[in-house]
Amino acid sequence: MERYIPRHFDNLQNLMMSKRVTVLQGPRRAGKTTLINHYLVSSSGQTDEASPHGARVLRACGDRLSERSLLSNRETRVLLEWVSGYDTVFIDEAQRIPDIGGALRMLMDSRPELTVIAAGSSSFDLTGKFGEVLTGRQVPVILFPLSAGELRAAMNDFELRQNLEDLLVFGMYPEVRTCAFAEEKKKILNELADVYLLKDILEIEHIKKPQALVNLLTLIALKIGSELSLHELGGELGIDMKTVERYLDLLEKYFVLYRLRGFSRNLRNEVAGTGKYYFYDTGIRNTVIKNFNPLSLRNDAGALWENFMVIERLKTRSYNNIYARDYFWRTWEKQKIDLLEEYEGRLHALEFKWPAGKAAKLPSAFGQSYPDASYEVVGPDNFLEYI
Repeated sequence: MERYIPRHFDNLQNLMMSKRVTVLQGPRRAGKTTLINHYLVSSSGQTDEASPHGARVLRACGDRLSERSLLSNRETRVLLEWVSGYDTVFIDEAQRIPDIGGALRMLMDSRPELTVIAAGSSSFDLTGKFGEVLTGRQVPVILFPLSAGELRAAMNDFELRQNLEDLLVFGMYPEVRTCAFAEEKKKILNELADVYLLKDILEIEHIKKPQALVNLLTLIALKIGSELSLHELGGELGIDMKTVERYLDLLEKYFVLYRLRGFSRNLRNEVAGTGKYYFYDTGIRNTVIKNFNPLSLRNDAGALWENFMVIERLKTRSYNNIYARDYFWRTWEKQKIDLLEEYEGRLHALEFKWPAGKAAKLPSAFGQSYPDASYEVVGPDNFLEYI
């Protein structure tokens, strides 16, 4: 039996609200279905047909044509017959069901006591299909691949530091982290990458130039942490800017890439017109470029560390309800800050350095322009303070 690592949202009951759909989003195989199943069967002696409260659970999936057709039905009578006798409905891959928002609204209007959980791997689709129809009637939750904070439930801080290189190389997917052998981790990651590129994006989104998308993702993987423009990416790949823009949007929508924008208060020397892209998981990034070498044998350890910490901070903010805007900061004189978080009326600057003890100092232009901002250097020796 696969080892289960406790997740931040293990007690989904704390999130569920009366007459609202719990909408669970995140990358494929980040653990959404496992999390929900764990919640539904968490009480001892229950089967997978019952919730912790003894209620009957109806499961459906947007991958199955019959259930997709049924949930697209606009007849309240048909939907009520389908859920008759059940107290909880769990719909996986909900973004693939046309007008899923309308169907769920019908169910909640007719069965307000019904517990409804919908999960999906495309943020844009779920938001678009639920947004207007279920305005004020949904509880959105994002589940990322495992966070370093969650791993602290499975290992102590010493062990977490000892495993840090493995986290950077092989990433944070639950299947990877519960696997002991490097070759098996590589196999799992290659399967995950195929799901991202071939199934979710290429097939579902009807990409006409699949190789162009793969080439774009590879180029970004080689340039993580670098400032990139649509013009530059299109020029290097020989494709037009509109295509680049669409593909980048899809890669963000399916939780493959995360974009940081430049921060500027309109000071003349600040650069804000470009963006930086990071992978939601460094293991997927290394799979794209086929490089699982140890850090001592590669020249991108600093970029991997930056990617890892940008995403770990994203998880930390999300899971701890820190409502912030995040940016990078740079001047034309090439003074820079890796991550700038703006919350509670203050700027918080973080500079990520690998290896431990690598020197860094507050950029003078930033200190002069934003004297009230905090500034911290984060390396492998103190990163646990920031997750």
